[in-house]
Amino acid sequence: MRIGLLTEGGYPYVTGESALWCDRLVRGLASHTFDLYSLTGGPGEEAADRLPLPPHVLSTHTAALWGAGDEEPRRGGGRNGGWGGSRSGYGRRERRRFEAAFTEFAHGVCAADPDAVPEPEPGREPGLGAVQEPVRGQERAPGAGRFAAGLYALAELAREYGGLPTALRSETALRVLESACRAPGARGAVAAAGLRDHLAFIEWMERFLRPLSLDWYDGPDGRGTVGVPETGRGLGYADLCHALSGGPAALPGLLAKRFFGTPLLVTEHAVRLRAHYLEAAEAPLATPVRALLAGLHGRLAGEIGRRADLLAPGSAHVRRWQEKCGADPARLRTVHPGMDAARFAEAGEHEDSGDPATLAWIGRVEPAKDLVALLHAFAGIRHRRPDARLRIIVTPVRDGDATAAAYLATCRDLAGRLFPAEPAGPQEGGTGTGAEGTGTRAVTERPVSFEELGGPGAPTLEEAYASSAVVVLSSVAEGFPVGLVEAMLCARATVSTDVGAVVEIVGGTGLVVPPRNPKAFADACLALLRDPERRRRLGAAARARALELFTVEQNLAAYRGAYLELLSHAPVRPHRTTPGVLFAHPAEAHVPGRWAGRPVAIPASAAAPGDLDVR
Repeated sequence: MRIGLLTEGGYPYVTGESALWCDRLVRGLASHTFDLYSLTGGPGEEAADRLPLPPHVLSTHTAALWGAGDEEPRRGGGRNGGWGGSRSGYGRRERRRFEAAFTEFAHGVCAADPDAVPEPEPGREPGLGAVQEPVRGQERAPGAGRFAAGLYALAELAREYGGLPTALRSETALRVLESACRAPGARGAVAAAGLRDHLAFIEWMERFLRPLSLDWYDGPDGRGTVGVPETGRGLGYADLCHALSGGPAALPGLLAKRFFGTPLLVTEHAVRLRAHYLEAAEAPLATPVRALLAGLHGRLAGEIGRRADLLAPGSAHVRRWQEKCGADPARLRTVHPGMDAARFAEAGEHEDSGDPATLAWIGRVEPAKDLVALLHAFAGIRHRRPDARLRIIVTPVRDGDATAAAYLATCRDLAGRLFPAEPAGPQEGGTGTGAEGTGTRAVTERPVSFEELGGPGAPTLEEAYASSAVVVLSSVAEGFPVGLVEAMLCARATVSTDVGAVVEIVGGTGLVVPPRNPKAFADACLALLRDPERRRRLGAAARARALELFTVEQNLAAYRGAYLELLSHAPVRPHRTTPGVLFAHPAEAHVPGRWAGRPVAIPASAAAPGDLDVR
């Protein structure tokens, strides 16, 4: 089948584990063909090295999401200059349509719902424990309905006339937003928004909604491409849309489902609403702007949960967030990310290869990793175990990432004050932890070393894990920490903080302590450093668990089955009628409407006028 793969800020332009996971998915499902639709952060990402694509990737479409918004998105031809054309404004009828659509959209964003996920206090991990669960089968809140109606009306307007980015930055949009913020039933925080807050939110919103204005919605209905020959490369020709994240990346999938009835599968390894809460605590945004953005993220998450034919959360942690945002539990199927276990096989088969007195932290430097608490915990460890060593192995900091560079400098300074240089001494067994990585420590070596992955001391990820007895994770916020799975594949005992999907990943094969608790962290590390047999037992169990749950093979099998299931439940569409191909579709796919109690996708053109709940 033909898959429209929707990504944001990743594959195929940005390297890293997320891009590699996408590449493994595409290469592992070679029996299908793929069209890639990638939303990037701007020309900088597109200029980066692109992963080589396999031959069954038919086309690649790219659009900048967070760059400058002064120009209209790229489009083809169509009525009034194409789906967007070059017009800077609407006529009277189009202006009325825009104002009506944006009024619904803005009131939906601003409306307060009693069952919405509350915004956490700044600096705290957002959670769901204190929130009352929604009643199963209840009607969606009025705010959600108005948001959906406005969203699709804006998409139809952009498809027919274009010009949406300009309209969203217009005085009309500003006036409508101000009215929505002060309407009865609006969230308390947005009512205090002033002109500066409205302008800041409109700037974010315009970028967020750019997928509505793209030329990706070519299809067999012939709309949107008047005067231009059909290329057969739009989302309307895909048999299935697979969005690899929520948020803007899923918007093209929602529109393809509405315009063409294309089934939609959404994978989420991190929840965009939760990520917004965590980012807002660090960003210099006013409270009303944070509340408006939370409403935008929350409404879109709810619409994705209601419209997607299948949602594939990467963990039970993400699944709970999706259920709270309105997703039907019957359409949720947890699919853990697939890791390449082969590269860690040698380290996993030699669990005793590491220095028995060495702890290792490996990952990307950022404040959420809480290396400050880790250093304070290690001070307690050194007080009771003087020969202990801590290796902090960081991935190279990107140019221009001032936050990561500043945080790394802060941690180095703290380590220098907590652990002054000490005399050299012979090292027993294992690989040295000094800068040279030899069997003898340097004269001015400190018990804590900061190293860069790929450097002399840690040339590869596998060797970095193999050099230690215990791998630690000290984060205060995580989604699905792949580094923890890598450590488990290397048969290493782990000490982690209870955040994100950590408990789900580790199970009973590692020690888990509360975040921001250096004493508990130090006690757990000491317990493993003093008990080699326990470390060995936990490491072996961890590797067995990772091989069972987190491999590429189980991930591919899950998505292969999901693709076939979704296509079998979708009705036959005109462009898929292939003469001479036996059993191209199961018999059930020819039955319109609903069967076996399952909703079946119906093209939006077949729905009754004004019906927004098309499935």
